[in-house]
Amino acid sequence: METELFVINDIEKDHDKLERAAGLIKNGSLVAFPTETVYGLGANALDGQAVRRIFDVKGRPMDNPLILHIPDMLWLKRYCLDIPPEAYKLAERFWPGPLTMVLKRKSTVPDEVTAGLHTVAVRCPNHKVALRLIRLVGAPVAAPSANISGRPSPTKAGHVLYDLSGKIAGVVDGGSCMVGVESTIVDLSAKPYKILRPGGVTPEQLSEVLGPVGLDSGVLQAPKDSETVKAPGMKYRHYAPKAQVILLMGDIEKAAGFVNRLDRETTGVLCFDEEIPHFKGKYILSYGKRDDYAAQAQKLFHCLRALDEKRVKTIYARCPESSGVGLAVSNRLLKASGYQIVEV
Repeated sequence: METELFVINDIEKDHDKLERAAGLIKNGSLVAFPTETVYGLGANALDGQAVRRIFDVKGRPMDNPLILHIPDMLWLKRYCLDIPPEAYKLAERFWPGPLTMVLKRKSTVPDEVTAGLHTVAVRCPNHKVALRLIRLVGAPVAAPSANISGRPSPTKAGHVLYDLSGKIAGVVDGGSCMVGVESTIVDLSAKPYKILRPGGVTPEQLSEVLGPVGLDSGVLQAPKDSETVKAPGMKYRHYAPKAQVILLMGDIEKAAGFVNRLDRETTGVLCFDEEIPHFKGKYILSYGKRDDYAAQAQKLFHCLRALDEKRVKTIYARCPESSGVGLAVSNRLLKASGYQIVEV
């Protein structure tokens, strides 16, 4: 299969390209497209056969549910039941934006999207190209990250092509993603409400609308193999490069001393701007200042892919504080490492 590339420089001037991409999705093909978080691999969410192709192409376990992407909150009633008033309050505050809500589903949503659960995850992306594409499709678009399952999520069209070229019908190139990590997922299908996956909308921001909101135990620790999950990214090892990722915790002097004794040809380091002078080696990348969680989120997956290109065997990563968007970065690094941590 030849993967068609649709480069969008101007959403109006390139409207015909988006119509072509939307036509492919309507006809049951898979097309990757940009959102503000990461690139998604899109299928017509109401076409169960097309949705199954997502799992086949990505090598994604079928018990890992997908997210419905819709263009505005008015579409919620088409696919969700018993929608609490808090859902609309959150939509008014954070949509379009990096927030996914888990709600009770209608029967019109195929089991392939929900992994057979009675709930469905829904979001409205904050990206003009994505919103135009969904409206042109005329149906919700099911879209996990557009990468091979378990790999770092793609934040550029080139990342998608590296993983999926020749396997999908098209890629809509809308530039680099601004947020860089997947959306926050909050479960509103039952009380007490809780965060299933941290992202660009922080727990502090959610609490301003919902009051105190809990944090699922799977955010910062591995869920049990037998555990049923309600949202993407909770159960399996995710976001991981080919190299083994190990989180390096503790004092920077001791951390650097530990790494500097290792083989520099096979070891990569992902750290903060301020820490670069402490490390010695060939493959040292910074993903932002220690307290700049937004920069860390935006650069994280790009840096993991860049270190992979250097063919290092192990990446030692420094982890931010688990607050604000830093919680999302910590969660992704924990998932990428398989919860392997070195304390120094």
